[in-house]
Amino acid sequence: MNKHWRQYFKPICIIFIIGIMVYGILDWFEAKQESSHLVLHGNVDIRQVDLGFRIGGRIAQMKAEEGDAVKAGEVLAVLDAEPYQHAADLAQAEVAQAEFALLKLQHGNRPQEVKQAYDAVNAQRTNFLNADQSFKRQETLLKTGMTSKQAYDNAFAAQQEAQANLQAAEEAFTVMQEGARQEDVGMASAAMDAAQTRFVIAHMNLTDATLLAPSDGYVLTRIQEPGAMVGSGSPVYTLSVQHPVWVRTYVAEPDLGHVKPGMKVSVYSDSRKEPFEGEVGYIASTAEFTPKNIETKELRTSLVYRMRITITDPNNKLRQGMPVTVHINVLDK
Repeated sequence: MNKHWRQYFKPICIIFIIGIMVYGILDWFEAKQESSHLVLHGNVDIRQVDLGFRIGGRIAQMKAEEGDAVKAGEVLAVLDAEPYQHAADLAQAEVAQAEFALLKLQHGNRPQEVKQAYDAVNAQRTNFLNADQSFKRQETLLKTGMTSKQAYDNAFAAQQEAQANLQAAEEAFTVMQEGARQEDVGMASAAMDAAQTRFVIAHMNLTDATLLAPSDGYVLTRIQEPGAMVGSGSPVYTLSVQHPVWVRTYVAEPDLGHVKPGMKVSVYSDSRKEPFEGEVGYIASTAEFTPKNIETKELRTSLVYRMRITITDPNNKLRQGMPVTVHINVLDK
């Protein structure tokens, strides 16, 4: 019996020693893996936005219901646009009016108008020559006593009036030839710019009578109903933003040097065994105390740095506010 036991004792010892060595290697490997593996806890960011019209008015249509999935650019609600359509039409007419007024000044006077001014100068010149000759005759007759002082004065007044009319006609002709003043053209140009700006604003208001989804998401709350009067900025819907999905987590100060933006991470939720892929997108530059909903009571007083993880979730499995665990492979820890 003793001889038989001695026969198996040596192999058993060898197997035992090998087992201890394998266990030690596995334990060392596991410890090394744990030392190079950083586990963080966090939550999927709650990202929602209150949507409203930039202008006020009466709601004509509400197209989405609570819980509806919407795409970016999808029409959610429409105001009664008739007042804004009229305002846009009026602004467009004012633009046309200002453009024609500017063109009129830029093109100058028509040839027919210039010719009329030239003919007026000739007519006034003829009147002046006649009045001047009549005055000179009265002046000669007055010296010989053949006319009265009253007739002389009348002739003199008629000559002065004809001379003034001739001068006014010549100046009007010069103005006709030169066209509009540069200042008048500048004022007309500024008036046209103002009219165009009013048209842009009116058209913008008309466009803003339609409320569009700013991004993909889900309707959380339908706040108003058709027929309601709303003011500028009054909330109409509350939308949960779907993409991108962000996870807010916190890294302790001793581990801060082992993570950096762009590092790949694996994110686990309680409802799914397979991890979500993501990467570190942002690390805060200032420290803060650990939020109470993240860590245990003992760790709440530790200073940590907020970190944002961007998640790839094409099937929309993550929900906002959901607690998650973040695994980061840290090779130099």
